[in-house]
Amino acid sequence: MNADIAAAFADGPAFIPYLAAGDPNYEASLEYVEALERGGADIIELGLPFSEPIAEGSTIQSAIVRSLAGGMTVGRYFEFVEEADVDVPLVCMTYYNLIYQYGDEEGPAPFVRRAKEAGIDGFVVPDLPAEEADPLREACTDHGLDLVFIVAPTTDDDRLERLVSLSSGYLYVQARLGVTGARDDVSDQTTASLDRLAGYDVPKAVGFGIKTGEHAERVVAGGADGIIVGSALVDIVAEGHESDAPVGETANRLEALCRELKEGAVAGSRATTPERT
Repeated sequence: MNADIAAAFADGPAFIPYLAAGDPNYEASLEYVEALERGGADIIELGLPFSEPIAEGSTIQSAIVRSLAGGMTVGRYFEFVEEADVDVPLVCMTYYNLIYQYGDEEGPAPFVRRAKEAGIDGFVVPDLPAEEADPLREACTDHGLDLVFIVAPTTDDDRLERLVSLSSGYLYVQARLGVTGARDDVSDQTTASLDRLAGYDVPKAVGFGIKTGEHAERVVAGGADGIIVGSALVDIVAEGHESDAPVGETANRLEALCRELKEGAVAGSRATTPERT
C-alpha cells in the first residue's frame, strides 16, 4: 500500500474529491484542484479525460468534453500533476486504453513509470476487468503505487474476493447501480455493500451520489472509511464556466462544499465512536 494513501485513512475518514484535469481549461483547473485541498481533501482523484468514459454520467462526461476541448492530453496531464501545488496523494482516474497505449513499450509499465515521476500515487481504472489486471497490478507494485478497484452492489462473492486481492490503497465502493452523478438521497444499497465488506482489511471509500455534508455523515456512520465526491463538485465548475464567473469565485465555492463534506464525514465518524465514561 502506498504510504501516503495509507496515511490519509489513518486518522479518521478520508475525504476524496474528484475533478477532471483541465476542466474547463488548464489554468482554471489548477486553481480548482488546489481549492479541493484547502477545503479538506485527504486524497484527490484527478481524472485523465478519455473520449469514451463508459462509467460516467452526463455531468462528468461534460467535464471530460470541456477538458479535451481545452487541449488536455496525456502529456499535458502529467505536466498538470507536476504543477499542481497540493500536498495530498493524487490518484489518476482514467481508462485502460490510455494507460496501455502510452509510450513505445507495449503494456502499462511506461505509463505507470511516468505517472510515478509526475507525482501520482495510485490509479482507478473503471474499465479494467479483474481477469486482465495483472500487468497493471505488477507495474504498480514495482513503482509503489496503489491500484483501486470498484465494487458494485451486484458484485458476486467470488468476484469480490478477486477484487479485494488485487486492490491496494482502498476499495471504491459504488453506492448504487448506474453511472456517476449527484443524488438527493443515500442509497439503501450502500449499507448492504458495506456490510458485505466488513470482514475485509482494506479501507472502504464510498462514491456515486454523495453531494452534501449530511450524505457524507450518513455514509461514514454506516461504516465507510472514506467518501468520494465528484459530480457535485464538477457541477460547480460547470456552473462557473457557463456563467463566466471569476475563477476565484468558483474556487471558493469548491472549497466551501469540500469543507462541508469533510465536516460531515468527521461527524459520521464521531457517531460510530463510543463515548468515554
